[in-house]
Amino acid sequence: SGIPMNRLRAWLALALLSSGTLGAASPSYSAATIFNTCNQAPGPYAPNSVISILGTGMAFSAQGLTSADIAGGTLPTTLNGVQVFVSGWPAPLFYVSDTQVNFLMPPNQIAGPVTVWVVRNSTAGPQVSLMLEDAAPALFPSPLDPDYAIAQHWPDYSSIAPTSPAAPGGIVILYATGLGKTEPYPSQPAEIPLYAGWIERMNDFQVYLDGTPLDPSKVLYAGLTPGWPGLYQIDLVLPDDAGPNPEIRVAIGAQVSASGLKLAVK
Repeated sequence: SGIPMNRLRAWLALALLSSGTLGAASPSYSAATIFNTCNQAPGPYAPNSVISILGTGMAFSAQGLTSADIAGGTLPTTLNGVQVFVSGWPAPLFYVSDTQVNFLMPPNQIAGPVTVWVVRNSTAGPQVSLMLEDAAPALFPSPLDPDYAIAQHWPDYSSIAPTSPAAPGGIVILYATGLGKTEPYPSQPAEIPLYAGWIERMNDFQVYLDGTPLDPSKVLYAGLTPGWPGLYQIDLVLPDDAGPNPEIRVAIGAQVSASGLKLAVK
């Protein structure tokens, strides 16, 4: 299951934000200018999540990932002369510019402190420290209406929105980041997974609708989205008594996605 492959550009649009101008100084940024690309929150962060760095002097020109940059089923770790290192590991890249770099937190990282730095044509920026969690679930807000989560109807994968809401009893596909390790899991940091993989911590996973936990039997799948690096999906059956436009949150243990995001339900 998952997003049809012809939706790749839509997913990349979520990861490729902003453009920049020419810069000649050394890369400049700080821990305070790093955030989760999914919800633009300053952490928490988890392996296999898309992260953005804001700053200056990080690239001489803007360049986003294209199909030509993908070789052997892996994302590039150098893009337009730019690299990002996480505790010495080169991170896969989605987008680089003078003022913004978007990268995939390598899946092989483990919970705890990591050091991140940007290198532009051999010129290194400062090393900054971030704290990783095993999981840091976040749902994607819709670019058309940020009050609502990105979701799709099953089985036609059409968008769920206030103008095309889900129905109680229907199957909904949600998209998320930060759901942690899966089985199987990307074997290489830059690998684009072409397989489904359930999250390892399913026993700790919970979906909430207006604060009420969803019966775990209603969760049909929670794991990797095949073909989409850093993206997870949650396939669930809405309860028959689901109210209109409930707030939706997902949790793994004590880590809970941000409040205030709704699912369009009629």
